[in-house]
Amino acid sequence: MKRIALLLAGAVLLVAADEPHYQSSPERRTVTETRDWGPWGGPFREKLVPSLMQDFGERYLYAPANAAMPPPARGEQRVVFLGDSITDGWDLAKAFPSKPYVNRGIGAQVTAQMLVRFEQDVVALRPAAVVILGGTNDVSGFLQIETPETILANITAMADIADARGIRVVLGALLPVNDYGKDRGYMTKERPPATLRAINDGLRALAAARGYAFADYAAPLADARGMLAEAYTGDGLHPNAAGYARMAPVARKAIAEALARPPR
Repeated sequence: MKRIALLLAGAVLLVAADEPHYQSSPERRTVTETRDWGPWGGPFREKLVPSLMQDFGERYLYAPANAAMPPPARGEQRVVFLGDSITDGWDLAKAFPSKPYVNRGIGAQVTAQMLVRFEQDVVALRPAAVVILGGTNDVSGFLQIETPETILANITAMADIADARGIRVVLGALLPVNDYGKDRGYMTKERPPATLRAINDGLRALAAARGYAFADYAAPLADARGMLAEAYTGDGLHPNAAGYARMAPVARKAIAEALARPPR
């Protein structure tokens, strides 16, 4: 009997060993990078990607500043500006003197990263409102391959979190770009103006449907062709001091509208 039991146990083990491994998801694809990112973008991505494998949202960047920031004072209407390099390069203290506005922009980020860090860089700071401006890097495919629909889905998810926490929402329109000059031909190829306009149409519709404020940065920065006016940029993508000066009153008006409304 003992021998039979051992034989049966061995047979069970053999059957178990032969069972195929169960996996719900399909096999991962293999991607070979063929795009030339240029003399700046290539080395930057090479440095960035290993870091993102440890912290995709780059939450470590503002973690010390977040930890050191006290809660809003009584009656303070703190506003967090969340975005990519266009927000990162905006000197809010200069543009909005004496306002309790907090910059949480990170250069080169896509909306999926902004969503990952929304709790740490926005909700934890207990703002009255958040100004969300992102998506232009998604369009370029610098890190994530996205469509206008998925970009809007990421921004909608951020707005959902804000709604759940009683934070008023300002949605910022993507800035136009321009390809003026011999070294900028890639700009409108990576960020097609029609795609940027389609995203802005979606953002405007989302704001109207939910009662959010909409900061239309595109209109005051565009030239007669609908491109980013050369007077407001130094590289065809980022605003210069004059460009930020045009954006400031748009943001100021949208923030005032948002703060005048009760949270959703």
